Amino acid sequence: MFTLSHLESPLGPLLAITAPDATLHALDFGDFDARLHSLFARHHPGAALQDGPAPPALAAAIAAYFAGDLAALDSLPVAGIGSDFQRKVWAALRTIPAGTTHSYGQLAAAIGQPSASRAVGLANGANPIGIVVPCHRVIGTSGALTGYAGGVERKAWLLAHEGAIRPEIRLQC
Repeated sequence: MFTLSHLESPLGPLLAITAPDATLHALDFGDFDARLHSLFARHHPGAALQDGPAPPALAAAIAAYFAGDLAALDSLPVAGIGSDFQRKVWAALRTIPAGTTHSYGQLAAAIGQPSASRAVGLANGANPIGIVVPCHRVIGTSGALTGYAGGVERKAWLLAHEGAIRPEIRLQC
C-alpha cells in the first residue's frame, strides 16, 4: 500500500506518494493531481493509495530545502522506476548541483548519448518525482527556461531559490 501525503511549500501544496519503506515514488504540485496519479499509475498499475502523513524524513527534507538548505533533498531515497533510459536520465538529474543548470544536450552527453537530446527531454518531462529529481535544472541551449510540468513560473522560482538565475527573472515569467 502506498501513501499519498500533502506537504506545504512556498509554491503551493505538494503531493507525495511513498512506499511503506519511505521511498519516494512521486512528488508534484497539488494543482497537478491528475498528472501525479497518471505518472504513478504508469509505473504501478493497480496499486492502492491511502491518505496519510509523509514520512518524517521526507517532510523535514522538503521543509529544509525551502528554508534554504539546498542539499536537503540529495539523500532522499527515490524509487527505481521507469525504463532503463529514463532511470539513466533521472539519475543524471540528481547529479546536477543546486545553483547550476544543464541543457538537454549536456544532460544527453552526461549519460553517454550526446545525440539523444530530444529523448532526454521526453524522459525529463516524464519524471514523476519533481524537485527531488530536479528536472527544473534543465534549460534550453539558449538559456531559455523551457517547459516545466509545474509551470515555467515555478521553474523560475526554483532556479532563483537555488541561485541559478537572478530573482528578478522569476518575476518576469
